Amino acid sequence: MQMTAGIIGPAHGLRGEAMVEVRSDDPEIWAPGFVFGVLGEPEMELTVRSARMHKDRLLVGFEELSTREQVEALRGKKLLVEETEEEDAWYPHQLKGCVAVMPDGATLGTVTGLQFGMAQDLLLVKPVSGATVMVPFVEELVPEVDVENKRVTLTPPPGLFDDDYVDASDRNSN
Repeated sequence: MQMTAGIIGPAHGLRGEAMVEVRSDDPEIWAPGFVFGVLGEPEMELTVRSARMHKDRLLVGFEELSTREQVEALRGKKLLVEETEEEDAWYPHQLKGCVAVMPDGATLGTVTGLQFGMAQDLLLVKPVSGATVMVPFVEELVPEVDVENKRVTLTPPPGLFDDDYVDASDRNSN
């Protein structure tokens, strides 16, 4: 199965470099010579010519693109790579539909997706009732992911899923 590794953004300069919105945590795919497929362009492949960071953005030059106009024509296209298995790493499609439970087995809701973030990703959970809850996808709050059994264990802080939670230290003693 092919996965999105990045999304081509605006052109940078005149020599066919593109700003790329990175969707992969594998830095090796941005090495010169790596080949991407392009979603919606079944016959097209793009080969990394160069990659560098510029003002917190990844700029990538592709062998097949040498002008600003060529890059702009592909703006918004997804760069595809083959899915690879990693320990303690999951793809959004593997998490979607998982039941979110507390350590005691109480159901919190269903995972509806993953929102990518700069500091950490957010697991999107639709509770049995109420609006979608965004749970930081860190080991402390998401200690166990079992994609085979479609189950994610959460240890959310008080109040994340329960709007009625009131900490005893917040109450005024009279």
